[in-house]
Amino acid sequence: MSPTDASADAVSAPSPDVGSDHEDTLDLRLPDELLALFETGRSGAGTGDTDAGADDGKQSPGDSTASPDSLTPPGYNLLDGVAKWGPITTPAGVFHLVPVRVERDLPLVCRWMNDPAVAAFWELAGPQNVTEDHLRSQLAGDGRSVPCLGVLEGTPMSYWEIYRADLDPLARHCPARPHDTGIHLLIGAVTDRGRGLGSTLLRAVADLVLDRRPFCARVIAEPDLRNIPSVTAFLSAGFRFSAEVELPGKRAALMVRERSLRGLL
Repeated sequence: MSPTDASADAVSAPSPDVGSDHEDTLDLRLPDELLALFETGRSGAGTGDTDAGADDGKQSPGDSTASPDSLTPPGYNLLDGVAKWGPITTPAGVFHLVPVRVERDLPLVCRWMNDPAVAAFWELAGPQNVTEDHLRSQLAGDGRSVPCLGVLEGTPMSYWEIYRADLDPLARHCPARPHDTGIHLLIGAVTDRGRGLGSTLLRAVADLVLDRRPFCARVIAEPDLRNIPSVTAFLSAGFRFSAEVELPGKRAALMVRERSLRGLL
């Protein structure tokens, strides 16, 4: 949720726990017996031709050498590799979700968070460490929430969080289905608000999620009911209003875009 002024186009702020609080969410830890099988498989992989299985020491998010103490099975990526989703062509130009790098992106994201229209809903105004803590809590997690810059025609102009709604505290407050994928959005520059750009990008990103995440049947969002421009933008982007939900700190409109209705809305 983002800007509240009449020119604000689309924005979805995070529910208070998103990306930072893993308590009371689904516990995906594997049984010890199954973990033992994974360990056996990994130890056996080192036999035979050493060149075929050479390891350069680098570990990707879906690397089968992931710690057995992680919340997901080795080789499983919670959001199907957001960093590799690639660009999408929109009526406004080529758009790309680029995962945040704190060292590079913190000053820009912090400046956006201190825009009064954004701060009214995101509640992350203040010095850089406030925004930094919010970003690092996601980057240090298990991958269930990925903060991204929205880059349009080569220019960073929006901030996004793509997250697993079924593994998020949101699931404690409304029915969630496996692989439901959530979106939070803010448009950075005032000049980019109020001209339909938010709706265009929301539709594009929802399409990107459905294209890149084959097991996801629904893309969802929960803008504050008071943020009329944001709710309107989601409706214009093919989302439907599903319900009012009471979340910590706000009453939200649950917006849903379903794969089955993708061609109709």
